[in-house]
Amino acid sequence: MQKVIALKLVGGLSETSKMPGKSFGLPTAHCITGSALAKIPGTVCNDCYAKKGFYQCFASTVVPAQMRRLVAANDEPQWVEAMVIALKKERWFRWFDSGDLQSVKMLEDIFEVCRQTPWCRHWLATRERSFVRQTLINSDVPENLVIRVSATFPDVPVREMYLEGVNYANVHKDAPPDGHECAAPSQNGQCDTCRMCWSRDVKTVSYHIH
Repeated sequence: MQKVIALKLVGGLSETSKMPGKSFGLPTAHCITGSALAKIPGTVCNDCYAKKGFYQCFASTVVPAQMRRLVAANDEPQWVEAMVIALKKERWFRWFDSGDLQSVKMLEDIFEVCRQTPWCRHWLATRERSFVRQTLINSDVPENLVIRVSATFPDVPVREMYLEGVNYANVHKDAPPDGHECAAPSQNGQCDTCRMCWSRDVKTVSYHIH
C-alpha cells in the first residue's frame, strides 16, 4: 500500500506545531465521558482547549478532517495496516490531541498499530477509564506506548488506576503542579527537546490549564 493511499484510508493525520511529530485527533462532539463532563462547570472538559484557539479558528477544515478519521477508525477494515504505513517515518506520535477513545476495539487496534511500529514512540491521553481497564484484561500495553489517564478537575490529582502500563496526567491552575510540570509554557508553547509525556518512567505529568 502506498503512503498516499494509507493516509486517505485513515483520514489523514494532524499537524501539530507544539509536538515533535504528527497526531491523531477526533471531534470533541463525539467524546463519550468528555461530553458529559463538558456540561459540568469547573471540569477541564467544560473549558476544553480543543474547542478554542487554533481548533476554533480553523474549525471549517479541522472538524471535517476529524470526522474523516472517526469514520475511518470505526469502519475501515484496513485501518491498522494503513496507520502503520502512515507512521513509517514518524518517531513520536500523539493519539487524541482532541477527542478520545470510542470503544475497546479502537484501543485494541491502536495497540496493534503500536506493536507494528516499534520505531515510533506513542502517547495516548484519555478519560475513558473503562475502555482501558477492559482492554488490559486480555492485553498488555505495548512497550512503545504510554497511556495517560487524565484528571477531571484542575488542581485535583487524578485518581490512580494501579494498572500496569498506565500513567497519569494532571492539570494545575492555582495550585502547584502535581507531577512533572510540562515545560511547554516556558518554551514558546512547544515540546522542544522534552519527551516526558512519552516516557513511562514519568508516572505523572502536570499541564497548566490552557
